[in-house]
Amino acid sequence: MKDKLFISNVFTLSGKSSVLIEDGRIAALGIPAPADVPVLDGGGALLSYGFADIHVHFREPGAPEKETILSGSLAAARGGYTTVCAMPNLDPVPDTEEHLQAEMDIIRRDARIEVLPYCSITTGRKGLQLVDMGALKKSCAAFSDDGSGVQDEAMMRKAMELAAREDCIIAAHCEDNTLLHGGYIHDGRWCAAHGHKGICSESEWKQIERDLRLCGETGCRYHVCHISTARSVELIREAKARGVRVTCETAPHYLTLCEDDLQEDGRFKMNPPLRSAADREALIEGLRDCTIDAIATDHAPHTAEQKSRGLEGSAMGIVGLETAFPVLNTCLVRTGRISMERLLEALCEGPRRIFRLGGALRPGERADLCLIAPDARWRIDSSRFLSKGRSTPFDGMEVTGRIEKTFYNGYLVYDSSKEETGA
Repeated sequence: MKDKLFISNVFTLSGKSSVLIEDGRIAALGIPAPADVPVLDGGGALLSYGFADIHVHFREPGAPEKETILSGSLAAARGGYTTVCAMPNLDPVPDTEEHLQAEMDIIRRDARIEVLPYCSITTGRKGLQLVDMGALKKSCAAFSDDGSGVQDEAMMRKAMELAAREDCIIAAHCEDNTLLHGGYIHDGRWCAAHGHKGICSESEWKQIERDLRLCGETGCRYHVCHISTARSVELIREAKARGVRVTCETAPHYLTLCEDDLQEDGRFKMNPPLRSAADREALIEGLRDCTIDAIATDHAPHTAEQKSRGLEGSAMGIVGLETAFPVLNTCLVRTGRISMERLLEALCEGPRRIFRLGGALRPGERADLCLIAPDARWRIDSSRFLSKGRSTPFDGMEVTGRIEKTFYNGYLVYDSSKEETGA
């Protein structure tokens, strides 16, 4: 239903409200129901603008057995997301206009929400030759070699200089390969006690330190992906105070879990890994003081077989689109660690501001909305995910907070009331 719709009986953080949708746009907020307009009772839900996730992996083209644009966008809608930015570790890598077109064709055909592609920083994500940012920037959200840190400092400097000229974002997966030493979980006490190989925190923050220096020298818009360590937070906080054009994100699992929660199960393996409890606390404080601008899921689906080989043998990555809000609401808002206002800022306003995506809960904006039941209690069941990926450390967790409905461009793209009947 797109032409006209009035949603009554909803609340914003400011109080009771309503929303009138006309031709896919927000026409008015907080008004009485107009005559001759269909009315949807919001059931006392919290009304938010649609969430934006600036870090997802939808695997298509290249690995549709893991995820597709269709399944990924349906999962995103279920999580309250109306805009996502899809990472470029695809086949073909979107490093030319022709390669990007292969992904864009699938997005136009299958996406149920707004899916914006990343392009790679370097050809094939190999770190050897820069892509033509000027030709690609009109069609992508940002540039990233995600999954691969740009190892060569001279190459990263050239990338930042080019991005500064073209007014593009470099979104960096920060990882110094010389410090990995075959590790696959955090190099901490759990790792030592259980005989695993660890990834040191320095492998992340050392490259962030390098890039912040380069960013300050080039004036590039620089975004740090999925930070996980206390030192990363400190470096970015200090850089922001100096006026460096840096933003950053972390993920729900780094804010709510740590190495003490590890199990000998692929559901707990991701990159970067779950760090120490002290790192988790530093991330929460970074979120509170806005050093961390956004929460992104790093939704990274794999097949069940690829995640069935324990911590050492499983593929890196977990899914997160369908669990982000309830997990964060349960662990951070309900416990008083952050406010609901701050959570919604980090899920919606922060990512939209960084990537200049547009959209806000005000008249004239595209009607991308989600209705939230913040007090609804339920249990996460990965077998019912809309994503093809089912690997999550939150499987079976009792949570509070549920997305009831999601609207994209005025259309209802997710409705929780249809789930029980399978409609």
